[in-house]
Amino acid sequence: MRNPIVTSFFDEATNNISHIAADPDTGHCAIIDPLLDYNAASGRTATVSTDRLIDHIQTHSLCVDWIIDTHIHADHLSAAHYLKNKLGGKVAIGNHITEVQKVFGKLFGAEASFRYDGSQFDHLFADGETYRIGKLKARALHTPGHTPACMTHVIGNAAFVGDTLFMPDYGTARCDFPGGDASALYRSIQRIFKLPDDTRIFLNHDYLPPERSEYCWQSSVAQQKRGNVHVRDGVGEDEFVAMRNARDVKLSAPKLMIPSVQVNMRAGELPPAEDNGIRYLKVPVDTL
Repeated sequence: MRNPIVTSFFDEATNNISHIAADPDTGHCAIIDPLLDYNAASGRTATVSTDRLIDHIQTHSLCVDWIIDTHIHADHLSAAHYLKNKLGGKVAIGNHITEVQKVFGKLFGAEASFRYDGSQFDHLFADGETYRIGKLKARALHTPGHTPACMTHVIGNAAFVGDTLFMPDYGTARCDFPGGDASALYRSIQRIFKLPDDTRIFLNHDYLPPERSEYCWQSSVAQQKRGNVHVRDGVGEDEFVAMRNARDVKLSAPKLMIPSVQVNMRAGELPPAEDNGIRYLKVPVDTL
């Protein structure tokens, strides 16, 4: 089995981790969950985080095949659109994105021309679909629960799970967003647990629990099964759902949820400019 070289980039402002999975033989790669910097106070975007990825790709003479978002993130803006313009590659997401667009397009009063068919993306992955990154074999798995459109991407011996799992000492993703479902999340995780025990698990976030001194974003299937505080071996679906629902009702909305979803449902592109030439992100009042 060919396995990717994975290089990860941590952003402490959002606790987000972006990954580059590269074929060591051909230099072709996929960028997974890239981040666009956003200052909520000023409404300004920046590309400092994304430019780190570009520097790495250019320094190592990599060729970008794919720019993949594992789901529509609610805590950071996607840099997929910016990266495609700079490096090429296909922007891709799971095909259940249409369900998310229908909910949030309505919530945020999307413009009349907004398309609810996922066509903002170059490719929509179906469950079980296989694809290649250079000579690397990759497979997309539909793993809903956190959102209806979450996908896990298995590339060689590495699985990129988005927000589905965190480090074993932190647990699992919330399920209280529109279309979220704790039972679905439990079953999705069991699907991930059927991968070989030595499969490397790469995470999209780490929140550094008090008992740990360093940020981490890689574990394994075996480590998750043995020690995940929410869903380790022996935890049944009913127990997990009760725990997850009790935790989620106490959580606040992510700080960047309102700008993030409006941009991410457009594949990382900002909403179109209005007649005055300015782009706007809308804030629904007394709704969320």
